[in-house]
Amino acid sequence: MNKIYFLSSCDTCRRIISELNLKEKNLVFQDIKTEKITMHQLKELKKLSGSYEALFNKKARKYKDLNLNEKNLNEDDMEKCILNEYTFLKRPVIVYNNQLFIGNTKQTINEAKKLIF
Repeated sequence: MNKIYFLSSCDTCRRIISELNLKEKNLVFQDIKTEKITMHQLKELKKLSGSYEALFNKKARKYKDLNLNEKNLNEDDMEKCILNEYTFLKRPVIVYNNQLFIGNTKQTINEAKKLIF
């Protein structure tokens, strides 16, 4: 299934959705703030990415607020954080033809653009 995990309130997510014309593609949109990511979905993303660390957002404000930056988080810790708080999932996460694009770096978006267009 082609899908995007995003935040509708995130300007960067909205820009990427527009830039990649994702509303005109056959994608399922999931706003992770209003529709929490499930354990099954997260495990599928881990399978595609290889680790929870690849999906984990260390730039989230709560990462520092909860002093997680001072801890040595393992994969189980990251899994729990992502499931409990949507801000710990890097955004956006695009699954397209079993390819995974995580985050908003220019390189990631350019790679997604090559596959999707």
